[in-house]
Amino acid sequence: MFDALFNHSIFKRALDQKLITTNVYQIRDFARGKHHVTDDKPYGGGSGMVLKPEPLERAIQCAKKDHPTALTLLLTPQGKTFNQNMAWQLSQEKTLVIICGRYEGIDERIALNYTDLEISIGNYVLTGGETAAMIMMDAIARLIPGVLGADDAALCDSFADGLLEHGHYTRPEQYEGEVVPEILLSGHHKNIAQWRRESALIRTILKRPELFDQTQLSTDDIAILKKWTTTIETIIQKQSTHCLDSLSGPGKDR
Repeated sequence: MFDALFNHSIFKRALDQKLITTNVYQIRDFARGKHHVTDDKPYGGGSGMVLKPEPLERAIQCAKKDHPTALTLLLTPQGKTFNQNMAWQLSQEKTLVIICGRYEGIDERIALNYTDLEISIGNYVLTGGETAAMIMMDAIARLIPGVLGADDAALCDSFADGLLEHGHYTRPEQYEGEVVPEILLSGHHKNIAQWRRESALIRTILKRPELFDQTQLSTDDIAILKKWTTTIETIIQKQSTHCLDSLSGPGKDR
């Protein structure tokens, strides 16, 4: 499954340049017996299967032997929600071991005794943790210097500063009657940066206002929002006046 990530695009280039390295440990390889069984029925009854502790522990210990200082992560719905800030923090670690849960989950004794942090990528359920691990690996790897080419490229992404990213435009200059904002064609870098910041703020208000609860705004940001607040209040006042005028027009009772 991980070939889909390892053999394509930016992640592949990072591997080829040895900016990152990866190892995949197949849990079944650490199971004993003829059939290499890795799961069993849950104690107490119920549907589904649970990953057995023995092969999972052996796989973790093997990974930790290769990387003794690695931070061990378990992907599970009960974990802390993965976000851009967590991606930044994890990108500072030298090595990560990511345990991909499956079925109903893993034996709780492994979760308690062999993991450092439990992580969830969202409030929904997947068949297994492999795709979730790939999402995390992609998000973390692109924050490592050199992976994106330009060292500051990741600093402009959505959520890098807590807000959504500004809108983007490319050629043609006019498309189906819509034109690129004139300021982006001006070549005036300071004005363009200001426009982009304003775009990011307004986009976040309209689409993800809850992000402001976790974002520290600058005085310039607040000034931009106040300007828009004044504009909106002016529009409301004008519209309210129009409504009153229509109510008090000819044929209307005063």
